Amino acid sequence: MYGNVGAQPGMPIPPQAATSQASPFGNAFYGAGSGLIRGGLGAYGEKIFGSSSEYVQSNISRYFSDPQYYFQVNLHYVRNKLKVILFPFLHRGHWTRISEPVGGSLSYKPPIYDINAPDLYIPFMAFGTFVVLAGLTLGLNGQFSPEAVNWQFVRGLLGWFVQVGLLKFTLLTLGSGEAPLLDIVAYAGYAFVGISVASLGNILSKYSYYALMPWASLMMGTFLVKTMKRVLFAELRSYDSSRHHYVLLFIAIFQFPIFGWLGRI
Repeated sequence: MYGNVGAQPGMPIPPQAATSQASPFGNAFYGAGSGLIRGGLGAYGEKIFGSSSEYVQSNISRYFSDPQYYFQVNLHYVRNKLKVILFPFLHRGHWTRISEPVGGSLSYKPPIYDINAPDLYIPFMAFGTFVVLAGLTLGLNGQFSPEAVNWQFVRGLLGWFVQVGLLKFTLLTLGSGEAPLLDIVAYAGYAFVGISVASLGNILSKYSYYALMPWASLMMGTFLVKTMKRVLFAELRSYDSSRHHYVLLFIAIFQFPIFGWLGRI
């Protein structure tokens, strides 16, 4: 019945009891303070990491997009896209991409539903064809070797990288650097379609190469000019017609030396 009475005279006071008697409100303040600190730090950390996660996700979607988007193609799209690349003057439709609202924001339809959408299927297939035709050309000339084919592969990748750098630098110079990187990779990779056609002509007839290579360069330059003007420059807030025309002309002219370098096997 006396269990709840204070310490008896002559008995040692337990440490916890002494602490409680020395600061009867200490535990309460400590618990409240630690709770506030933990809650504040947790909310602050969640805010920092949450905003960082949103920033990373927004930039990834802005600059890289979804890789699966670029492989949603079918035979109808591939056939019509090759016509647009090789004969851009015959493309009578518009060059702008078709947008649709998704989750409160605008998104572009995949290639299977839009002929003007970029894809990576054709660039990869054209690049593989370019390497195969290069190896065949080396074999017909008696110069085939694994090292020679490997050099053609590396040279093709280097040319692709240079083309991507040119288009990206153009966008940054004109104040529109927010186009997804895979879009630019796709547009630059379409060059291997014309190079493959010229390489095939070189195998069939030496003379046809000198006609097909300038023609393929001109067609690619025209395709890039129309695409860059109507699609990639759509996000520009200001438009300087003279400056843009000079830049577009430079892109078109640059196709001749890059095609000549890649097509010389």
